[in-house]
Amino acid sequence: MNFHTRKWVKPEDLNPNGTLFGGSLLRWIDEEAAIYAICQLDNQRVVTKFMSEINFVSSARQGDIIELGMTATHFGRTSITLRCEVRNKITRKSILTVEKMVFVNLGRERRAGAAWPHAHPLRRRSVRALSRNVVAGAASGRRQRRSRHDALSCVVGRVST
Repeated sequence: MNFHTRKWVKPEDLNPNGTLFGGSLLRWIDEEAAIYAICQLDNQRVVTKFMSEINFVSSARQGDIIELGMTATHFGRTSITLRCEVRNKITRKSILTVEKMVFVNLGRERRAGAAWPHAHPLRRRSVRALSRNVVAGAASGRRQRRSRHDALSCVVGRVST
């Protein structure tokens, strides 16, 4: 997991208990995740589609420096799924985890229903490699009797969401 963003907990970020307000932290997470998705998908038209259970493990206090970590867990046809962890920079103690955040590409009409596939280079390489393996398996005498086009369709269907 890459921890690129650091935030300093200031008085305006605190709740009445003197700890970091969850809403402030979620705003920072959503912003960082959106930037991460934009960079990964090479498209500025992405929106948050889904955020799983948010697990607050501990809290941060005024003056603490926290860091936000993101990692891509899945590339779909028009989406990316991320995992997030927030921890204290000094103690490395976990503050929060979000197991699943899904971002989708918007279509040219700027609505989620009109999404178009992204062209992430890792995904293109994976589809090409998988299609070569399926075609090579068919050529080696296995019971798979598919043309190159059918094999590629099968692979793209399995990889995409």
